[in-house]
Amino acid sequence: MQRRTLLAALAAPALAQAQPAWPHDKPVEVIVPFPPGGGVDVMTRIIMPLVAERIPGMRVVVGNRPGAGSQIGLEALFNAAPDGYTLGATTIPAHSAIPLERPVRFRALDFTFIANIVEDPNCLYVRAESPLRSVAEVVAQAKARPGSLDYGTTGIGSDDHIMMLALEALAGLPPLTHVPFPGVAPLLPQLLGGHLAMAVGNTTELVTLSREGKMRGLATATAERVAELPGVPTFRELGFDIVAGASRGIIGPPGMPPTIAARLEAAFREAMAEPGFVRDAARQHLPLRPLLGAEYKRMATAVDAQLHELWQKRPWRG
Repeated sequence: MQRRTLLAALAAPALAQAQPAWPHDKPVEVIVPFPPGGGVDVMTRIIMPLVAERIPGMRVVVGNRPGAGSQIGLEALFNAAPDGYTLGATTIPAHSAIPLERPVRFRALDFTFIANIVEDPNCLYVRAESPLRSVAEVVAQAKARPGSLDYGTTGIGSDDHIMMLALEALAGLPPLTHVPFPGVAPLLPQLLGGHLAMAVGNTTELVTLSREGKMRGLATATAERVAELPGVPTFRELGFDIVAGASRGIIGPPGMPPTIAARLEAAFREAMAEPGFVRDAARQHLPLRPLLGAEYKRMATAVDAQLHELWQKRPWRG
């Protein structure tokens, strides 16, 4: 027994040296915790091939694992081996909102934060024919006739939902009727058909819809007006200090080796500066906000703290 133990100990350094360097042999799986075709999915499929080009031997396979507002995909990523062969996309604040409202098998701030890519601001919009012409009219009707207004979002605890909760709190409104959908695709027909009074979404959606004459924006949750939506005021202009949106990026399981995380960060830095990527992002109306590593983690931590504060004032439930 002692001889076998000694031989194993002597062989360990050789075995460690024999382990292939990352990445090697197998592809890197990138989990998108939302259905195909949405903003997170589009971002991931645009950026990951460019990242792979900058890391010799890296092959990526993007797969969708939707469900429970991204909980299923995030749990799969959190519990994956931290060996660099499983990465995932996420969107903040939903990333931190889910654990507030229900039990989950992940800790929001324990992931390895690699690169934030997009920050897509929130906006409140209505169909073109809607009688609601302004946020002031929304506030007045909600106060005068509680329960008379509803709004659609892409899910409980989504960035859309969080933004409306903030507006309700600042305006002193009774809770509006929230109608969550699993994505923007099933939401839009309901709004266009007049079955919903309003929707909260991202400016990415509103730019295209407003150009087509289908939707009107009432306000954007931005510090300044969106260039593609010059006629839509910001919430701040209207007296509500709301700057919010969906921050979309790439993360890894907890405990990823620092050397692998650093290689990924460097590759993302180069990929996000690639002129072709910048052009593709502009065509998709994806507002870029590159953040890497520790800077990305600091942003996520700050949003997490803001959500805990909002939860104390106006908790939501899944």
